[in-house]
Amino acid sequence: MYQIFVALHLIFIVTWFAGLFYIVRLFVYQAESISKSKEAQEILIPQYKLMSKRLWYGITWPSFVLTLILGTTILCLNPSLLHTYFMKIKLGFVFGLIIYQLLCHRYFLQLQRDQSKKSSSFFRVWNEIATLFLVAIIFLIVLKSHVNWIYAVIGFLLFGIGLMLAIKIYKKIRQ
Repeated sequence: MYQIFVALHLIFIVTWFAGLFYIVRLFVYQAESISKSKEAQEILIPQYKLMSKRLWYGITWPSFVLTLILGTTILCLNPSLLHTYFMKIKLGFVFGLIIYQLLCHRYFLQLQRDQSKKSSSFFRVWNEIATLFLVAIIFLIVLKSHVNWIYAVIGFLLFGIGLMLAIKIYKKIRQ
């Protein structure tokens, strides 16, 4: 039964991240649509709001909740995991990801109410934060304690810097 819970946990992690990646992409599109003509705005903004609402409440939030329930179940079935160094660090990243989810919810509500002041550039950078969480969590789970933590932190920081540079380069290319 334990392996079934692990498999389900992984499935809902994938759908949760898919929701997080796509919702922020919709934020980018909605923020960009504000600079379009009035006619385009009347079509695009309601469509992005509808797509965001369906994704957020139909996929992302349920996946988030099921991921947490299944992850907690796995820890209850195998409490020795809580005594491992990698799991403590992973749970720290998961906590950060939960905060990210809640902040995404705040941005979602602001966009639904036409109250967001964030630019599409902000949301492009914001979207990469989920990538950083994904990379960190996956490496922690796969490598566990088989990695020197100093090199891991340096690699994580370099990856983050690389992502931010790629965003800046992409922005210049688009302009």
